[in-house]
Amino acid sequence: QVQLVESGGGSVQAGGSLRLSCAASGYAYCMGWFRQAPGKDRERVAHIYSGSGFTSYADSVKGRFTISQDNAKTTLYLQMNSLKPEDTAMYYCAARRGGTCSGSYLIYDYWGQGTQVTVSS
Repeated sequence: QVQLVESGGGSVQAGGSLRLSCAASGYAYCMGWFRQAPGKDRERVAHIYSGSGFTSYADSVKGRFTISQDNAKTTLYLQMNSLKPEDTAMYYCAARRGGTCSGSYLIYDYWGQGTQVTVSS
């Protein structure tokens, strides 16, 4: 069992920055950030392989967002720069203990409660 607790959401104007954090109670092979806006499907923002540090991003956030972990691999971060109103959503941290790592939310075993990000124009 891996418990995940997100923090760092809030309201910001377009062009601003926020950093999300996700504290994990244990090691996870793969961790990711997902988001869901009202009336829309949950979508992958970025994910990271804890062992190699390999990262992957959704096209919509490439060059603006950066996913990273601390050295102990128990805290996940999402640095969000140049925020746009379309980035407004509930952001969730997710973890997978083993197996393959991908951007599909279906493979993740554990989820945080979410943190709201609101970007105003």
